Amino acid sequence: MVRILNEKNIQKISNIVFRILKTQELFTRIIEVDNPGVMPCVYVMWHAHQFCIHGLPHRAATNVLISRSKDGEVIADVVEKWGFKTIRGSKGKKGAIEASMQMISALKNGENCAMMVDGPRGPAKIAKDGAIKIAKMAGVPVVPVYWYSKNFTWAKFPSWDKLRCPVFATNLINIYGEPIYISPDGDEEEARQKLQQSLEELEQKAPKAFDEVYKFGIWRRKK
Repeated sequence: MVRILNEKNIQKISNIVFRILKTQELFTRIIEVDNPGVMPCVYVMWHAHQFCIHGLPHRAATNVLISRSKDGEVIADVVEKWGFKTIRGSKGKKGAIEASMQMISALKNGENCAMMVDGPRGPAKIAKDGAIKIAKMAGVPVVPVYWYSKNFTWAKFPSWDKLRCPVFATNLINIYGEPIYISPDGDEEEARQKLQQSLEELEQKAPKAFDEVYKFGIWRRKK
């Protein structure tokens, strides 16, 4: 069986994906809700909500963690075209350590990082401790982000993570949790549980927050 994605066509496919998403950008309205505005920080989200990075501020100073898989090559190229920086990780221990060190370095230089805390293969909506360890070593907070819309055009894909993506005209919110700080001698498991709880609470708060934004009619085009 011929693999659709290979070394020869990665660039072509990433260009097509970028054009599709760039066109979708014209129809997508994203409002930030309760962004604490701390920088540097580690933005964390569920794998299903990975496209919410599109609504994050300071793109040029935000490093997105992406795997070294062939799929990751396409995603990384698109994310960089969007104006973000990327850091490449892998399943191997050496690759994971290298990516972690790159993130810590970026954070200590005053830049943000963004990562999916239940990736790369799940289980979905169960926070792992990688972001906590990185934030602790860099001395920065973790900031949970949740993506939400009531529009029927906010599509759910049949993947393991139930990836969510706007299709045609869609109003969305990025709702943020309180920054989670981890002291040098702080309990990492306690912080991980706090992160899990925060993301679950954002899921509960999101529908009401969306209604509030809709009621006041403050949707705007995301530039």
